[in-house]
Amino acid sequence: MTIDVSQADLQRAQLALFEIFATPEGYNDAASRYAVLHEAAPVLQGSDGSAVLSRYEDCQAALRDNRLGKSTDRNGELPIGSPSPEMTALRKRLNEASKDRPNSMLLLNPPDHTRVRGLVSRAFTPRRVAAMRDHIVTLAEECFDAMADQREFDLLEALAFPLPVSVIGELVGVPRQDWAQFRSLVSATAAAIEPAVTVPELQLAAEAMDKLWQYFLDLIEVKRQAPADDLLSALIEVSDGDGDMLSEGELVASAIVMFAAGFETTTNLIGNMVTAFGRNPEQMVDLRANPDLVPSAVEEILRYDSPVQLDGRTVLEPAQVAGLDLEVGARVITMLGAANHDPTRYTEPRRFDIRRDEGPPMSFGSGIHYCLGANLARAEAQVVLEGLLRRFSSVELTEDPKRRQRITLSGFEAVPVRVQPA
Repeated sequence: MTIDVSQADLQRAQLALFEIFATPEGYNDAASRYAVLHEAAPVLQGSDGSAVLSRYEDCQAALRDNRLGKSTDRNGELPIGSPSPEMTALRKRLNEASKDRPNSMLLLNPPDHTRVRGLVSRAFTPRRVAAMRDHIVTLAEECFDAMADQREFDLLEALAFPLPVSVIGELVGVPRQDWAQFRSLVSATAAAIEPAVTVPELQLAAEAMDKLWQYFLDLIEVKRQAPADDLLSALIEVSDGDGDMLSEGELVASAIVMFAAGFETTTNLIGNMVTAFGRNPEQMVDLRANPDLVPSAVEEILRYDSPVQLDGRTVLEPAQVAGLDLEVGARVITMLGAANHDPTRYTEPRRFDIRRDEGPPMSFGSGIHYCLGANLARAEAQVVLEGLLRRFSSVELTEDPKRRQRITLSGFEAVPVRVQPA
């Protein structure tokens, strides 16, 4: 089955998609392009048979469909057009070079995914996350204390980066003196999942991954010799009822993905949150008068400007997806950011409204790959928002923040603010 779309609407949708994936204009204002997709072609089929989904219902169904799965061979490809011969050759070389390394659970399909995620979940429990709440407050207070004498600063540098890296560093068990080096390494690896990744960026990502892999191999050996009260030590010891345990490679892959995802996306979440309030000051006025709205405000920023804007799947067996008949190997792009702006689900989706109550956003995905650290990210954002309300009588943008030139993991290069102490 195919979906009829006029030539004019098809061209509008293709242009909007290209701008979202590969232009500064699209990075800076994806929401207006999402509106074009919703109007012109909410289900868009590429010339290569791939599908791009922008409706909430379609994205959710695709992410829950076990006929769709993960594939490292096609991760990061543009769903329109074809990768260059240089990119294809590089991906082939990198896949060959890393063939002996297990994939992280983010790139696994059942039954491997079921097994690895089940073991990781035995260590990374809701109870462990809940127990971190008071410590997150303590770490946040350290950040606020460090900026106490400042009136103008970059909130990313002062808070949005140091807090998440501190939280995940202590949770996983990475020594404090090593935290700083991870920023550039994780940023480099994150480029590999961008639709418009370049050959040099992909090469740098591979080199960064080599360094991360060796670092965690060494750290795991340290934890084996001297276990501590941290997540990495718990992962080393965890087993299921039959005595199954994570292999050395699975431990490394799990540690890398938890550490990287634990601060890259949360840094963006905090930066996006402060920017949204800076651009919509009336919402901050409402929040100050009604601080019990903090959890609702965090859910709204996750919807309004998600730190993760898209996720990809590959068809593992013939399937009908959102009305399209797709063959094995076809790519399915779920536009999470567009799903969060679906006008059939959200009233006035381009309006930032901390009192919105229209269901959970798609920001953490859905199905078997739903983000394991969702509650931790929520807790950090809530603690930051509570701290900003308590410490400052006002938080204003000194200039409009500039977007990073990325869309899969979406955030700002800097968030310059001016504050007044409470």
